[in-house]
Amino acid sequence: MKQALNKTMTMSSQSVEVDEEKWVHDSSLDHHGRTPLRASTGVWKAALFIIAIEFSERLTYFGIATNLINYLTKVIHQDLKTAAKSVNYWSGVTTMMPLLGGFLADAYFGRFFMVLISSIIYLMGLSLLTMSELVPSLKPCEIVTCEKPKKLHAVFFFLGIYMISIATGGHKPSLESFGADQFDEDHSKERKQKMSYFNWWSTGLCCGLLLGVTVIVYIQDEVSWAAADIALTVIMAISIIIFLSGKRFYRYRLPEGSPLTPMLHVLVAAITKRKLPHPSDPALLYEVPKSQKVHMRLLCHTNKLSFLDKAAIIEDREKGSTDEQQSPWRLATVTRVEELKLVLNTFPIWFTTLAFGLCVAQASTFFLKQGSTMNRKIWNGFEIPPASIYSLAAIGLIITVCIYDRILVPILRKRTGNERGINILQRIGIGMVFSVLSMATAALVEKKRLGVVNKEILQGGHTGTVSMSVFWLVPQFMIIGIGDGFTLIGLQEYFYDQVPDNMRSLGIALYLSVIGVSNFVSSLLITIVDHLSSKGGNKSWFGKDLNHSRLDKFYWLLAAINVVNLCAYIFIAKRYSYKSVQKRAVVAVSSDDDAVAVMA
Repeated sequence: MKQALNKTMTMSSQSVEVDEEKWVHDSSLDHHGRTPLRASTGVWKAALFIIAIEFSERLTYFGIATNLINYLTKVIHQDLKTAAKSVNYWSGVTTMMPLLGGFLADAYFGRFFMVLISSIIYLMGLSLLTMSELVPSLKPCEIVTCEKPKKLHAVFFFLGIYMISIATGGHKPSLESFGADQFDEDHSKERKQKMSYFNWWSTGLCCGLLLGVTVIVYIQDEVSWAAADIALTVIMAISIIIFLSGKRFYRYRLPEGSPLTPMLHVLVAAITKRKLPHPSDPALLYEVPKSQKVHMRLLCHTNKLSFLDKAAIIEDREKGSTDEQQSPWRLATVTRVEELKLVLNTFPIWFTTLAFGLCVAQASTFFLKQGSTMNRKIWNGFEIPPASIYSLAAIGLIITVCIYDRILVPILRKRTGNERGINILQRIGIGMVFSVLSMATAALVEKKRLGVVNKEILQGGHTGTVSMSVFWLVPQFMIIGIGDGFTLIGLQEYFYDQVPDNMRSLGIALYLSVIGVSNFVSSLLITIVDHLSSKGGNKSWFGKDLNHSRLDKFYWLLAAINVVNLCAYIFIAKRYSYKSVQKRAVVAVSSDDDAVAVMA
């Protein structure tokens, strides 16, 4: 009998392994609503379609975003301080909207349909921008003959770019998490591919960024804004077709309702049972039996935030009741408790990465304005568009990702035994060090630029730009790009991986909100510094233009803020506990109907 049982277990284990290789056993479905075949769905053949539309969307977004400050100052005729605030507000809204879009995708629409709906709204926003440049009654007035554009043009312009903000809110969190869904977390080979996915996702993003800030910006500056808007509208239309053409290769996750409701259940249950003694043995806490088939992964119990564990204490009156009879407002599973702990544990990390976002905000505003005042001519008198300088940050990120993914990770895997090479929070911290270096470098370069400005003004040869080459900005852009390659990609992976499985779009939205809130904080910081620095009749750090400002002092302030913040981040990161998932149990049935549990 024992030999027969062992034989049954061996045969069952082998059949499970074959089954695991043939079918995907997570909660995903194929486009017919069936369990997906591993060989014909998901992984890179699906992810490449998704990366392709991200490439197109980022080309479009950065083609608008990086030259926005120049459009506001040259066409809308805003002053430097107002234009910088306008860019920060728009960037802030654009990166905060994903919180709403991610929630709707996880709870109601699903990631695929959320991407599709958002892409259509994106196309409508681009159409409004095109109309504002082409329709005679909406065109801006000639810059030479007036100081303000038509109000109707400004209305259509801002309506168009804020429609793009709304569209990005649904597009960004859903698309990135939809791409990561194409890799099975419980399959060792696909799990490693998922780790690379975030790197190559960002590479595709940066390739789109490069074309956006070079080709599109060149068309804006040298041909017309209308021609650029037409090109962007056509590109977005093509990207929607590309996205739909990969439909049969995708793995889909059905929306599971609001991911916030179960967390509220846990909180209410914990408060209700607050007077109960904490159980001495965590095994006494309520959990779904391992033998019971569940669509969600079960989490291991942790000792942090132990107050919440009381939500999983089984009271005497609840013993013997079936799962259907248990009220979620009175009793929660250990997994639901741990999901709330996961979300609460992300808040300190989120807060301590805001300072890094402050540095990123400067790259798309003041860094570009620095470049616009410098000598941008290269061979044969060709002048680099100011917004194209932003491509240096993208180049720095691409180089960093290639070296990290192809060289550093394999070496670190062998030396540390860690599947990731280094853990996620270490990667984020390394990038934060580079943010400090970037601000310090920017301060030194700006100090030198101001010296050249003063010298040329004294000599009477100042004409709005200085003779100092724009290539002096290469170090600060490259260093911030390297920092992005560590911190931003690390944050993407962190907020996708460390939140509950049913709120991964919302997790990506939390990552994006770091940049969004940072843009608002940057605007607030500019206002505070402007007020404080101009007290007592002193000259404000933010003058009427860049040559009458002291951005070098502002950069040093940001460097100091980031040093203090880095210390706080290291303190929190050392005490962080990563998500721990229980192994799945697969039930196999032998020929004589004896159920044998086999660990998959």
